[in-house]
Amino acid sequence: MTAISTPSLKKLTRNRRFFAFLSSFLFLISVIFTIFVEIGNLHRRPVLSDIYFIKLDLSHIIPGSVPNAALVNSIARTLGLHDFYQVGLWGFCEGYGDEITNCNELLAGATIALPNNVTSALTLIRTASHWMFALFLLGASLSFLSIFLVPLSIRTRWASLPLTLLTFLAAFATTAAAVIATAMFIIFRKVIHDAEDTVNIQADIGTEMFAFVWIAAGSALLGWAIQFGECCCCRSERDVRTGRRMGRRNGREDGDRAAGVEEKPEGKKGFRRRWISDSG
Repeated sequence: MTAISTPSLKKLTRNRRFFAFLSSFLFLISVIFTIFVEIGNLHRRPVLSDIYFIKLDLSHIIPGSVPNAALVNSIARTLGLHDFYQVGLWGFCEGYGDEITNCNELLAGATIALPNNVTSALTLIRTASHWMFALFLLGASLSFLSIFLVPLSIRTRWASLPLTLLTFLAAFATTAAAVIATAMFIIFRKVIHDAEDTVNIQADIGTEMFAFVWIAAGSALLGWAIQFGECCCCRSERDVRTGRRMGRRNGREDGDRAAGVEEKPEGKKGFRRRWISDSG
């Protein structure tokens, strides 16, 4: 192996360093936004209460075409039916008007008589929420590990192989959870809208939640793509020390000077001859 000074080594591997730390930063972003997804709708605090997958407006659950609809809606509210429900990953929040009064475990204690298709959709949400939670938790854990392990790929190209697998699993788990959440709640909103003739429920998708979900997924995917590219691109420290992928002439000359390698001026045929200076 060739002895190369630290400044020359950093110069020769600066591209790999840049992409490795960029990938690590992207996984940091993924972890941060996944945490926001995990804690959304867990508390009545203003920021957390705005992070939800879907909001159900039941303030006028009885259509206006029904006789005495206003009276029936008022009675339903007196009996404990809240004006709205917001569904998060772990639970849901409920309230009256624009004020959240309580947050509970997802669908705990829900005893409203709803159409069969709506009830089936609610059951699907409860089941899928466990899968989403597991995938988001797995993605966040693997992304957190990737933050600290990805820079190891600077040392040697061999480290990129297991790190590519690790980052792929992190990106896959986060993206799969994002796809499940998006598809499920869009379908549920359609089911609610199709049932407007029976019950007057308005369903709105949470913009903030899905923005966080896809920022986390997109960051993880981009971080994995960069790590995958490093398997064959950008020289590592080991490549430089072993003389492979030395790259441009100016970088090679820096390494040559550090290793005591000199160049002789061009000969008759225009070729440069190189030898290692005699240290003795």
